[in-house]
Amino acid sequence: MNIDFNNDEILFLEGETGMVGIVKVAYEDKMLFIATQDNEEIVQFLESDDIIAVSNFKKDKRAIRSQAYLSREESSPLVILNKDHPSTKRLETVISIGDEVNLNCNITPGTHPEQNVLCSCDSLSGLEIIKTSTGVRLNRDFDNFTIEKF
Repeated sequence: MNIDFNNDEILFLEGETGMVGIVKVAYEDKMLFIATQDNEEIVQFLESDDIIAVSNFKKDKRAIRSQAYLSREESSPLVILNKDHPSTKRLETVISIGDEVNLNCNITPGTHPEQNVLCSCDSLSGLEIIKTSTGVRLNRDFDNFTIEKF
């Protein structure tokens, strides 16, 4: 299933107990900096049609927009936590950036430096979001979505 949207729009996928917002990177030659708990920094080079996916467990659109804005417009680095870090239990908003994002409810939020997996609610788990030049492609039909101005 293809869903098209513009660079000034955000796509919201709504599940039963959570929501994922998706925007395009929208800039050429963008770099994503990922800080790990091992005192390392990973640099990921992005393309303008790559996606920024933000998952929120309270269905808080403002939190999703804010996190997407910080990553896209302010180039805020991502911080990856160890699985036993106490803050993983308090994360309500997590992010993944790249050309493909796989939603999964069976991972610890905020602990994956690989940017192709993102923690989500149960009802969105298993959904694969793949960039297209005009939006995204989902691996299955999904009709509980809206597109709004970013």
